[in-house]
Amino acid sequence: MKGERGRPADHPGILSHHRRPRLSPVTDTTAHEHTVTSEVGRLRTVMLHRPGAELKRLTPRNSDKLLFDAIPWVGRAQEEHDAFAEALRSRGVEVLYVTELLQDALEYEAARERAIADATADLRLGDQLRGVVEGYLRDQDPENLAHTLIAGLAHEELKSGHGLVYRLMDRVDFIIDPLPGLLFTRDNSTWIGNRVAVTSLAMEARRREASLTGLIYAHHPRFAGVEPVYTPDLEHLEGGDILLLCPGVIAVGTGERTTPAGVERLARQVIGAGLAHTILAVPIAQERATMHLDTVCTMVDVDTVVMYPPVAHSLTAYTVTLVDGDLHVTEPRPFLESAAEAMGLDRLKVIDTGLDPVTAEREQWDDGNNTLAVAPRLCVAYERNIETNAQLEAAGIEVIRITGSELGTGRGGPRCMSCPIFRASPSASGV
Repeated sequence: MKGERGRPADHPGILSHHRRPRLSPVTDTTAHEHTVTSEVGRLRTVMLHRPGAELKRLTPRNSDKLLFDAIPWVGRAQEEHDAFAEALRSRGVEVLYVTELLQDALEYEAARERAIADATADLRLGDQLRGVVEGYLRDQDPENLAHTLIAGLAHEELKSGHGLVYRLMDRVDFIIDPLPGLLFTRDNSTWIGNRVAVTSLAMEARRREASLTGLIYAHHPRFAGVEPVYTPDLEHLEGGDILLLCPGVIAVGTGERTTPAGVERLARQVIGAGLAHTILAVPIAQERATMHLDTVCTMVDVDTVVMYPPVAHSLTAYTVTLVDGDLHVTEPRPFLESAAEAMGLDRLKVIDTGLDPVTAEREQWDDGNNTLAVAPRLCVAYERNIETNAQLEAAGIEVIRITGSELGTGRGGPRCMSCPIFRASPSASGV
């Protein structure tokens, strides 16, 4: 049975009432703005990925490898994600979906060939099976190809497979791995000014995410002329570690996912391009609970952060600038002090996650710090983090609460699940 435009009826696309007209790669000439200079400017356009069949691939046998702490209830995760998207739309935010953008980009032959090459580059396949898989993928229309690239391809699904590699695989092994982490669109790309950083993901299970996102930016007509300021072939750098504190000032965490070399490379790229003048390199614990800087700190106003108490006054920062073509790095200083100075503030206000150590630890694990600012003093947060949300509201921050019991099984909150593409200037934004 086929669905819309030949898509299988159970294809993990977005709900039919969320679909928009497909863009033509030849005729679409609509101009769109792509600029992000802060974490809190009024959000106008965001890119999300609605979870689908790739989550159905998760089992107790492979969840660790695919970086999920539990097996999500996929239908409920989709309902939670739809509610998240609708909450953004209700505040005037345009929501773009990775799956639809990818389908449009795959109308181009060059995009199809690049996608197929990236998906079959795995050395485990060997030449014979690789050739079979390439032929299988080339026979797919854009929607089914996008489905396979995201949801993966299992051994038992490739009926034409043959050769030693194929015969020695288990029937449930993946020839192309699924990408459940694609849900967290912040990690594989982030906008800095009017350019996009397509990041270099550290974990093997997630690296192909950046390939697909880079393909969208390179081939989709909406992003015609956009130049990347970072690419996946560079040192490891992930979007969850990048905080745009204010125009010209960027904090970058370095820990489990982003290397010091990645911070150096980003500093050279963005300062050299005139997109920033100061980078704050912020070492964070190399642990899963603090895998990115945005798991311990996010912004909710132009001068206010929500922060995990145990690290609020222990985080340090190295101020990195470019002097005569060479990086100049200061001695470490307290992060809050360095950030305020770079931002031109007397101080940076801090809202704690939770009121006591146990609550703070629980709510940090449940992404209480991982808020998404829709505008200054307006943010999206998981409803389960009761104490943190109460603290936010007591400080004058309006909280849009969303459910996330299933979405959070991959260790990510509203900020992780969103890639802002266009924000208004913070000075021109209001709630």
